[in-house]
Formats: sequence, structure tokens, C-alpha cells
Amino acid sequence: MPDRLSRRRLEAEGNTVDLNIRIAGQAGQGVQSAGVLLAGALAEAGLHVLSTKCYMSRIRGGLNWFDIRIADRRLWAGKDKADLLVALTPEAEEILGDELAGGGLIVFDGQGDGSAVCIDMEEVATQVGGAKIMANSVAAGAAYSLLGYDVDQLANHLREKLAGKGADVAEKNVACAREGAELARRSGASLKAPQPCGAPRGIIAGSSAIGETACRAGLKFAAAYPMTPSTATFTYLAANADKFGMVVEQAEDEIAAVNMICGAAYAGAVSMATTSGGGFALMVEGLALAGMMELPIVILLGQRPGPATGQPTRTAQQDLKFALYAGHGEFPRAIYAPGTVEQCFTATRQAIAAAHRYQTPVIILTDQFLQDMEQNIVPPELGGPVDRCVAAGAGAEYRRYEVTASGVSPRAIPGGKARVICDSDEHNEAGNISEDLHWRVAQQDKRMRKAGMMSAEALAPELYPGDGGRSAELLLVAWGSTYGPCREAVDQLNAAGRDAAMLHFQQVWPINARVARQALQGRKRVFSVEGNQTGQFASLLREAGLARELALVTRYDGLPFTAEYIIDRLEG
Repeated sequence: MPDRLSRRRLEAEGNTVDLNIRIAGQAGQGVQSAGVLLAGALAEAGLHVLSTKCYMSRIRGGLNWFDIRIADRRLWAGKDKADLLVALTPEAEEILGDELAGGGLIVFDGQGDGSAVCIDMEEVATQVGGAKIMANSVAAGAAYSLLGYDVDQLANHLREKLAGKGADVAEKNVACAREGAELARRSGASLKAPQPCGAPRGIIAGSSAIGETACRAGLKFAAAYPMTPSTATFTYLAANADKFGMVVEQAEDEIAAVNMICGAAYAGAVSMATTSGGGFALMVEGLALAGMMELPIVILLGQRPGPATGQPTRTAQQDLKFALYAGHGEFPRAIYAPGTVEQCFTATRQAIAAAHRYQTPVIILTDQFLQDMEQNIVPPELGGPVDRCVAAGAGAEYRRYEVTASGVSPRAIPGGKARVICDSDEHNEAGNISEDLHWRVAQQDKRMRKAGMMSAEALAPELYPGDGGRSAELLLVAWGSTYGPCREAVDQLNAAGRDAAMLHFQQVWPINARVARQALQGRKRVFSVEGNQTGQFASLLREAGLARELALVTRYDGLPFTAEYIIDRLEG
């Protein structure tokens, strides 16, 4: 074995039980297929798995990679460096080889100079399986062997996942995986890997968690013009439409989509649209329409870097203020920003319930990182359909916009004895258009009274590590998908003798001011960690009078935060 590989093997013996596998190559080369296959098999083996994707906006070519982080403990974020790089192209080895961790290994598809484990995966796949498309199974087998795992377990996983394609296809892929494992074994290279620990076996992405929760919460109509990264949730809804008795409509554009869900909500259906920044820009007038008509619509806004088309397949947290201030005039809204796959479940249900409780638009802010991130977790109990808060037995005396102390009027559904009138113009209690200035003031005051209720019931931010973080000298303020990277950064800082904590907001509007103020006051060093350049959430905290001195740790290159990135910026 060449000295370089021998040195890496010796260095790897000191590795912790936490490895990052990176499969890299061109779009269309099977990078994602290999990643999904390997992640699923490792989860079934009982390891904690967290996978992330980095891909270009193209169908073929470019440089894409799929990271699979494995450990014998719960994982919260990705890592900057790879311990095992499976390079399917020379470009992948050349560019990402510099991001190899100490003691790491490279598996190269082709012939090399001895600095990597070289396996001609396409040739092996053609000879053993009869098709070069099976190279991803060769790669998976090689990775399994280098990590010291039993390739029989991978073989069983392949048979299960490929059962629908026939036994012959499944067995050819199994043969390719075994050959890849054997060739890797002959190289003499290896990595010290974590051992199975009984972790949950089921893997789920943030996008699917949002979709499943929406379905179980009673979603009956969804509309969208597909736009990355929200398309993953829309695809989930379309695939499960028959199972949950939904109508899922691919609209001709985002204007049509938001107007469709407004109409469906008026008719009584739990309704949702999915979009990204550019599509949300087209939805703004429809959002204001829902504000005036007091319709319980939900919009999933998957953030990506802008302005304009920006970076369609990268991640960002740049649309917070856009979501908060979108729409002409003034009307209340709630904005949720889940930070973990579990919170994708709980925040989505909370969002749908809040939309109906307050009869107002609600926005779920997510991003490419959280949409595509997959983990093996035990999903929370989801419950059944939410309460649509429909007034039962409404009769001829019904007034859709009755002025109430809470600001929430009785909501009846068209088709019964009640006459349900809605209009985009200002109106009186019955819903009839009115130019009377008295009604303008009365109705606007009524609508805005909901904001007080929403503030009083806003989700409290989470302080980590709990009571131990109340007096921490260093506080990281996080919202949305920065939860995991910040949590890992806090753990690493405290392990190094620092005194750190995290305050995470999964509801970013209205802000639970009481809890936020208690957690923020008296801190020596407070950093807002945000995937934007200007510190949008820090600005909201200052405007609300909840914090004065807030430093920033920002990232806006399109890549997700990691604990290493945060700590480097803090130390800098």
C-alpha cells in the first residue's frame, strides 16, 4: 500500500465515532442515487445519519455532492470536511480533495497515482451488472468495505429498495456492490467508523415532514408553480394526494396558485401553496387579498439566495423581512421557521392551526438546507385534522365580519343557511362593500386586534442547554435552520471550556417578547447567526426593543452553516 494511504489509515485510527462521507460528481452521474442508497442502508444498520446536498442548477455536468454524516449519537448539522470522499470525476477529486479531513480517504472512479483508492466503477458496473448506471452500487459497496461494515446488510437493503424493478435488477446491483467492496478491501485502506447504536431506522427529509404533517392536519387543496427548493414538499403532496383525499394543482403561475388557495379557503378547505422568493413576489397581492378577506391560507416559502433568480439550488435566510412586510396595507400574519426535521412536523401543524384560529395568512419559512436535509428520527405524534374553527349552525342573521372583542369573527362555510359574503374591498359586518369611514376604522381595528392574541400565544424561543444556558457569557441567537449548526457550535465551545448557549426561534413573528427579553438581558456577548448579509432577525429584535448590542455571524455564499464555520467566525 502506498505510504500516503498507510499514513491516512494510521491517522484515521484516532478518529472519533463521527464520519462524513461525501459522494461527488457531475449531475446525471448518480451522485444522489448513491447517496440515498448509502444513507438508507446505514440508517437501517442502526447508525445515526444526517445527509445534506449541494448541487448546481443544471441537469448534466457541473460539480455536485451528497454528504452522509454518521455517528453513534444524534447529529444536528453537516460538516465542512469529508472523512471519506468518493470522487466520481477528476474535478471532484481536484476541488474537494482539499476539503479532506486529516486521516481521510479518497475513493476515485478510474485510474490514479496511488494517492487514492482507485476503482473503475463504471467499468465494474458494466462487466458485473451489464450497465454503467450501477456504478452507484459499486461506490456504495466500496464505502461499506472501507468503513468496516458488513456488505451483506447493504445487499439486503438493495434487494428491498429495488424489489419493484425485479429480482434480476436487484441481484445485479448486489453483485456490483459486492465487487466494489472486494476491490476496496484489496486496497488495504480503512477508516475507523462508528458502530451501530440502535438509532431509528426511518429517514425523512424536512420537505417530507412538512408535507406529511400538512396532510394529516387536514390539507385538502394545494397549489403551486414548482420552484426550488419548495418543489420537494409540493412533490410529496402530489404523490400522496389520493391517499389523503386531496386536490393538488400545478398552477400556470404563482398568481393563480395563491388565488386558488384563497378560493379554496373561502369554500372551507384547508389550503396551502408552496413557493420560493421569486414566486412569493408574485403572490403578494393574493396575500393581501387573504388579509382583507380574513382567509386562513398557508404559504410555504422555501428560501434561496436572491435577488432575482439568484442561486436557484443553494440555501439562504434572506426572505424574513420580505415575508413580514409583503402585501399592501396592514394586516396581521404569523411566520414560523422550523429549525429541525422534528420542528418541520410541529411548526407546520402549528401554522395550519393558527391560520384557522386567527383567520389570517400564515407563512412557513424554510430553505434549501432544511428542505433537503434527511435524518433518521422518531417522528412526533401528528394527531388528526386541525380545528377549522367553523361556526356551526349559522343562520340568516349571520354576519361574516362581525366586530368582536378578539378581532376574530364567526366563520361560516358557504352552502348552508348563512349568507357568506366576502370582498376584496373594505366592507361592513355583513361583508357588503362600504365607503362608510366608520366601517373602515371598525373593520381595520378588528383585524389588527388579532395581532395582540397572536403575540400572547406566540411560541417561546428555546434556550439551549436549558437552565444551564441562562447565565452563559456567549449567546448565539438562531432562527430557522441555523438551529443544528448553532447547537453543535455551543456543544463544542462548552467542551473546550467556553461558556456558551443558544436561543432559537421557530416562530419569528410575532415574537414572544417576554421570554426573549428574559433570555437576552444581561448578556456580555450576543451573536445573531443568520444566512443573510444584513442580520434581518437581529434588526427585528432591535426594532422590538428586545436587544441593543447584537453582533452578527452571517453566511450568504449559498452554502449552509456548520459548527466549524460559526466557531471560526467567533474566534476571528
